[in-house]
Amino acid sequence: QVQLVESGGGLVQAGDSLRLSCAASGITFSNYAMAWFRQAPGKERECVAVINWSGDNTYYTDSVKGRFTISRDNVKKTVSLQMDSLIPEDTAVYYCAAPKEALLFTVVIGRYTYWGQGTQVTVSS
Repeated sequence: QVQLVESGGGLVQAGDSLRLSCAASGITFSNYAMAWFRQAPGKERECVAVINWSGDNTYYTDSVKGRFTISRDNVKKTVSLQMDSLIPEDTAVYYCAAPKEALLFTVVIGRYTYWGQGTQVTVSS
């Protein structure tokens, strides 16, 4: 049974930093790309960042480029999202996700089968 458990959300002020972490179990973690999605109230869930199985290929949505960094530790089976220079528009529930297919690197939400429970990030102005 695959489990993804996020941690690290909270309430911060604009300009602050937060680090989200996701611990995975039930999968051969090093075989899978991992992603962070977010969903703001009234909006569709969007892909924020993806990292490939080895950590040497990443994707960021335009709005977070230069501010967010995705990383992974295949020994600890964790994926992290370092969020710097946060702005109120970053307010959302953040989800860790893994695709069903090993080695698949994609931003397409429909290709992601495994999801964490989500962690709230709120950025005040």
